[in-house]
Amino acid sequence: MSRPTLTTLLVANRGEIACRVMRTAKAMGLTTVAVHSAIDRDARHSREADIRVDLGGSKAADSYLMIDKLIAAAHASGAQAIHPGYGFLSENADFARAVQAAGLLFLGPPASAIDAMGSKSAAKALMEAAGVPLVPGYHGQAQDLDTFLDAAARIGYPVLLKASAGGGGKGMKVVEAPEHMSDALASAQREAQAAFGDARMLVEKYVLAPRHVEIQVFADQHGHCLYLNERDCSIQRRHQKVVEEAPAPGLSAELRRAMGEAAVRAAQAIGYVGAGTVEFLLDARGEFFFMEMNTRLQVEHPVTEAITGLDLVAWQIRVACAEALPISQEEVALNGHAIEVRLYAEDPAHQFLPATGTLAVYRESTPGPGRRVDSGVSEGDTVSPFYDPMLGKLIAWGEDREQARLRLLAMLDEFAIGGLKTNIAFLRRILAHPAFAAAELDTGFIARHQDELLPALDARSASFWEAAAHAWLQSEPQAPRQDDPTSPWATHNGLRLGLPARSCVHLQCAGSEQAVALERSAPGTWRLEGEQLCHDHDGLRQRRLAVRRGDKLYLQWQGELHAISRHDPISAAEASHIHQGGLSAPMNGSIVRVLVTPGQTVQAGTALVVLEAMKMEHSIRAPQDGTVNALFCQEGDMVSEGAVLVEMQA
Repeated sequence: MSRPTLTTLLVANRGEIACRVMRTAKAMGLTTVAVHSAIDRDARHSREADIRVDLGGSKAADSYLMIDKLIAAAHASGAQAIHPGYGFLSENADFARAVQAAGLLFLGPPASAIDAMGSKSAAKALMEAAGVPLVPGYHGQAQDLDTFLDAAARIGYPVLLKASAGGGGKGMKVVEAPEHMSDALASAQREAQAAFGDARMLVEKYVLAPRHVEIQVFADQHGHCLYLNERDCSIQRRHQKVVEEAPAPGLSAELRRAMGEAAVRAAQAIGYVGAGTVEFLLDARGEFFFMEMNTRLQVEHPVTEAITGLDLVAWQIRVACAEALPISQEEVALNGHAIEVRLYAEDPAHQFLPATGTLAVYRESTPGPGRRVDSGVSEGDTVSPFYDPMLGKLIAWGEDREQARLRLLAMLDEFAIGGLKTNIAFLRRILAHPAFAAAELDTGFIARHQDELLPALDARSASFWEAAAHAWLQSEPQAPRQDDPTSPWATHNGLRLGLPARSCVHLQCAGSEQAVALERSAPGTWRLEGEQLCHDHDGLRQRRLAVRRGDKLYLQWQGELHAISRHDPISAAEASHIHQGGLSAPMNGSIVRVLVTPGQTVQAGTALVVLEAMKMEHSIRAPQDGTVNALFCQEGDMVSEGAVLVEMQA
């Protein structure tokens, strides 16, 4: 078999995965090509590529999902191959065919394999024929409401609606009762269409308390196929993985082999080539049920790389160039333990709403042995509402699970992001939870421990406000007496002749305000040294990150970076003209449905407007019974966070 020449690789994706693929490609001596939308022109993946091509548009449908534009970009840049990453077109058989028809290499499986396994319905039928146990469900062609109602009644509620053409939690809804099916199906179909360009759905029994265990498989063009051990991805919210680890805790060698061999049989049955993942539900009795096969590289592939010592992207490139797999099944290593967490721009305290804005502060964990950060952003970058809100991944490896867990906790403590909400503190609470430390894992973990993982916001302590006030005053721009920096007029220490030095500053943080009076003679000293706020007291020194960005101070406290600003109580009182009864947009996004009309009477909890942001739908609901007075939006509108959408009267 002749080996094609490959010197230039185009990555048909963005963010973290584009940066990760390009890192390996450059290490192999390849020229890298990035594609970007209009708003991603200066994104990190665009900056790091050797060549970049502007696709135009802002939404994925106008850029990263445009097959013709991607093929044209490859030809214009001289690329001989395209890596699809994950998401977008990575599991689109038409894209794979178009790449091949254009005389380019597709760094993924054949289109026929995507057709067979990329469609969840086709995959279920294939596995059923092969005798692999399946979760009861409906995977047929009919897509009308009555068909799904009949199927759900036969299966028994609760059921799970899933997009047939993709994963990642998009187009996935749990339906508890027949009366909820219509709205859930319509919403899931819209999400699936927006994310994958395919609205087809399947429905299956919602298995309670399962573990999500998946097998990494890899096949070459010479008939060889391996399984590279397994990953446990049970810690999920909204059916989207949050924490992944390898190997799966408590899995016996016999069960690992049985699942691995089943995954290999599935891959070989469809002539699979490249990296793929076969996902199973594993119950407490050790029985496993086929869920789906993802015909692409997974988000969580770094934990497999950590325990095997392999570079899966390098394998993808070599296999696409007709090279054989370099090792046999018996040579696949399993060394130590690795855990990965997904870092998202989102607000866990408000139902994980995606967050948008500028990364005013972005500091990654210190690199070192067993520490890895795969990210797609840098300080100063903007997180837009058009794409998935994942910023990156933190991966820790240890000789055993506990060492990996503690190492990852330390990495989270070092990570600092200011300018928008993230899930850093939420991730830390998961890893620190006794049940996680004891490997008590299943897909209901987050819901079961919600009170501890998502605690109510405590009032900020006096120590927090004191530290914030010291950092604020010491980070203030110096007075314009540059000729005499020792002048008392050039300091902010509240000098009062004949009295103790005292300063009073009004601050606000996340909706809370505080007036802080500082006495220079108070015990303990807070001193800003560069971007570290140091506290000395009784011979003990503590340090916290404190970064000033214009009129905001970002202070690290209890695992989070808090944004602090000056508060003027008089101006705030004068500006207090909140739109009475107004329901505002919780984030930037586009209006996909307006469900009410002015004058309509609604009950508490009624969906009024559906907002799409970062490929997910979010319903704006009535907080109480009332009447819709006015609408300030229509379908298709782009709205900003805080914009009033609906006015209601109780």
